Amino acid sequence: MSEKIENIITQLKELSLLEATELVKTIEEVFEVDASAASGPVIMAGSASGGEAEQTEEQTEFSLILEDVPADKKIAILKIVRTMTGLGLKEAKDLVESAPKLIKEGIGKDDVETAKKDFEAVGAKVTIK
Repeated sequence: MSEKIENIITQLKELSLLEATELVKTIEEVFEVDASAASGPVIMAGSASGGEAEQTEEQTEFSLILEDVPADKKIAILKIVRTMTGLGLKEAKDLVESAPKLIKEGIGKDDVETAKKDFEAVGAKVTIK
């Protein structure tokens, strides 16, 4: 490994979770890529030969939206948001208090369903899109 790459790796190891999240978003914007696509199966939509009907592509990525937060359940919901997003306490609190709000996007089907069950178990209302 070159010295330049070693320095970058060292700097990455020192990033906080919030800084790493910001870095990923910036890389996605600058290089016009989707980091979430690299972690799961990639479905390529291609044209069928011989004029066959187009196949509908199954949705593989979902967004989780926090719709409603009961005041007496805010702390439990806050814990789930922090675990799911890696946000700090203040950022997670601001997100929960500003519901309806997008919690996370680009989530796989199993993960989004599990998260929905977790939120609903503590009294939150969420929507999957």
